[in-house]
Parts: sequence; C-alpha cells; structure tokens
Amino acid sequence: MEPQVYARMGEIEDRHWWFVSRRRIIADIIRQCAGLPRPARILEAGCGTGGNLAMLSRFGSVGGFEPDDAALATASSKGLFEIRRGSLPDQVPFAQEQFDLAVMLDVLEHLDDDVACLKALAGSLHENGYLLLTVPAYKFLWSNHDEQRHHKRRYTKRRLMKVAGDAGLDPIMVSYYNTLLFPIILAVRLVRRITGSKRDDDRLPGRIANALLRRVFSFERRLIGSVPMPIGVSLLMLARKRC
Repeated sequence: MEPQVYARMGEIEDRHWWFVSRRRIIADIIRQCAGLPRPARILEAGCGTGGNLAMLSRFGSVGGFEPDDAALATASSKGLFEIRRGSLPDQVPFAQEQFDLAVMLDVLEHLDDDVACLKALAGSLHENGYLLLTVPAYKFLWSNHDEQRHHKRRYTKRRLMKVAGDAGLDPIMVSYYNTLLFPIILAVRLVRRITGSKRDDDRLPGRIANALLRRVFSFERRLIGSVPMPIGVSLLMLARKRC
C-alpha cells in the first residue's frame, strides 16, 4: 500500500466505522469456531498497523507478521504482542510453531499468488486448525480505493472457495458481508467513476455519520451465518485445514 494509507490507517482504525465494525464481526465469527482451544494460539498474517491485535488477544496469545517496516513499528508499539517482519508466501516467520487460528483480514487481494500464499499460511496451522479471512468483493466495485492499496483483484464467492480448496483448505462458511450498505457504496463509487473523483473511502466521517454507519454495519453480526447474504462489498470465509 501507499505509505500515506498505512499512516492514515494507524490514525483512524480505532474509531472509523468500517474498522470497528469489522472487528466486531470477526470476533463473533471466532466465537463460533467449534473446538478452538481457549486460550488459542493465533497468528495474524499482514497485521498492518496492529488494529486487530487487542481484539484477537481476547481469544488467546497472538503473533503477527507484516512486510512494511513503518506499519510493523506501529503494530509492535501496541502492546505485548509478538510481531515479526515477514511476508507470504516465502517469508513466513514462526516457522517452528503451529497455530490454532490464522487470521488474514483484507490481505489476500494484495498478493500475487493467492493459492501459494494460502497454502503457506495453512502450513502454519495445527491439524484441523482454522483460517479466517476477508477480501473485497466484485470487480465492478473497483475504484481509487483499490488502486491506492495496490490491490491485485477483488473476489466472488465462487473464486474464493476455489482458491481455498486449491490451497488445501475446506471452507466451513463463506458469506458476502457489508451488505446493508452495499447500495450506498455502489452508488458512491459509480458517481466517483463518472466524475473522476479521487476522494478516498477511508476518511473519518463526522461523529454522527460515523456512529450511524458503525451501527448499521455492526448489525450484520446477527445475520452472517444464519441469513443468506447474496451480495456485499466484501467476503468473509472461515475454513479448516484439510487433514
């Protein structure tokens, strides 16, 4: 990603509606992982500036890795977490350890060989260990947001399931999410495409708007996994390492 994107992420991820809501959704999915030991050993791949580490630490001991030096420094400053420099697929740290849960949140779309990267991450899991990941959905939603973050692709549900299967993972649950706000986000991106606007999506809105968006997005915690979500801005997948 562009350096200014990491810098802005570090400034706003504790407050911005999208980051806050995504953490709430991820925490609820982790609670549903049958057989996950308590406490678990958890690895976050591409931990960025460390905004998810405190949430993940509720479920066990957390290690993470990140290729960007500035983001790595910010993540390392956030507490007693074991954060190392590393990247997928060939420079995964913690080589002598195995984890109960690997988490990759909006990282896979940045990587050249998604199958090889998931296969490498699966190799860090215990037998029957879990992988939880999120990715952006639908190529037609491509925008300046993707360009600034050096995304390689956006996914459909079918493509994500195939990539996971090819990497030796068995999907347990795959769902679109950020569904309730999908019409608004689609409209905004279409208008920006027509007008040529380069305004970024991750600016922190005003207090009232931020609270409202957070409430709407967070409500999806009650829907994912129990109500079909046929469309959404993003995809979420919970998978298990194939025995």
